[in-house]
Amino acid sequence: MAYLIMLLYVAAHACAIGLSAAAPMASFPFLVAAPAIAAASCAVRMRRTRRWDQNWAAVGFAMLLWTSGMFMAMWQVRTGSPAAGTASLLLYVLYGVPLTFAIASVGREAWYLRLIDAVLALALGVLYAMRTATLAADQDIGSPGFLDLRMMLDLENLFIAVFAVTRLVTATASRTRAFFRALSCFAVAYLLVAVAINHFFADVDFGHWADLIIPLPFLWLAVLAWKVTAAEPVRIYPPRRSHLVRAGSHLFLPLTLMLISALVVQAQPLLGIVGFVLATLGAGIRGVLLQIQTYEERDYFDALSRIDGLTRIPNRRHFEETMEREWRRSMRSGDSLALLLIDIDHFKQLNDTYGHPEGDRILQAVAHALAGCASRSSDTVARYGGEEFAALLPSISRAGALNVATAMREAIEQLALPSPTPEGRVTVSIGVGFIAAVQGGRAHEVLTEADEALYQAKAEGRNRVRERGAR
Repeated sequence: MAYLIMLLYVAAHACAIGLSAAAPMASFPFLVAAPAIAAASCAVRMRRTRRWDQNWAAVGFAMLLWTSGMFMAMWQVRTGSPAAGTASLLLYVLYGVPLTFAIASVGREAWYLRLIDAVLALALGVLYAMRTATLAADQDIGSPGFLDLRMMLDLENLFIAVFAVTRLVTATASRTRAFFRALSCFAVAYLLVAVAINHFFADVDFGHWADLIIPLPFLWLAVLAWKVTAAEPVRIYPPRRSHLVRAGSHLFLPLTLMLISALVVQAQPLLGIVGFVLATLGAGIRGVLLQIQTYEERDYFDALSRIDGLTRIPNRRHFEETMEREWRRSMRSGDSLALLLIDIDHFKQLNDTYGHPEGDRILQAVAHALAGCASRSSDTVARYGGEEFAALLPSISRAGALNVATAMREAIEQLALPSPTPEGRVTVSIGVGFIAAVQGGRAHEVLTEADEALYQAKAEGRNRVRERGAR
């Protein structure tokens, strides 16, 4: 249905050109309306999906710029105003800036990275505008100014088409693919139409049959923006390919700015140099900020991988790494080392009676209480697995380790957490492994002693502390 309306639009446009005595003025309403319809479709799409989308908003804004440019062209034909012609050219050129921003800006980025993109896009727009204003006075076909302007437009359109297609072929999310599919179709169609108009029909006025191809890219974009398709399966690409395109997309704006600066530097050296400086600074600062962000994310996820998700204390991986490190340190210094294994008594019965949510709450409360008893900065309390916890106490005396273990047992008992056992409250059994002076061997030795002591505590009736090892 949408494509039928598109064909009827073109047919009506053709009738207006063929039947009207004033063909240019009859053609202009169709030329102005097509990009305006595309802008409206972008707005309607965001409203129908009930979400603000900066990419569709940028495309809609670009369509409004192009609409304004065509309106100024109509005003020039009607009034003969040179200023209207210059304004029309500026708007045609500036329409590509928000499109370039939409292609270069990756979703869910930090606000300061998007700010840099916005500054580079603004700089690109200013550069285009100033250069276009200089060339606008020389619009005779075949003149150097006209040829330079045509080359700038061709490069702008080519960059947008190539970059949009590149983003499309590597997009994975269905929403992102839908956007870049629409933008790629528009950009390629617009590139072909612009080449035809600027190179083959540059000497004909508005109102010619060539006008019929001008609205086609905008109408196609309007159709694609209007259609909200069902979610597509996620596309899987080799990580290196996806990462390369995602990283390279940040260079779209700086590269475009550099290339345009190279085109204008001979005629306007100061303008070209400023463009080069801004492109270099923008790419450099963005790269540094991205690197800092990468380091922060790596540190965050590394820390997250060492924390137990339920109890928010260190997990077994972190504990074992810490134990190996402390064992080597104690072996060099000859210090003592104590390891406590703590097991919640009758935890399976508790889970079966009260359910897993209550069991999780008890695990969290026990973990918090145990961590509070190991107060030294060198002490480590971790969830070792299931209902079992472990505590590593370096450079501590045997009596000190037993005191900490006793404090832990009493702290859990004082929580008065409900339990279906005869005691009526949650208790723990603790096994203490202790080595007075680490002189060799392996870290698992103290773990074995703590495990044997824990087994003894459970065998003797639970809710008690037992210890093994004295060397």
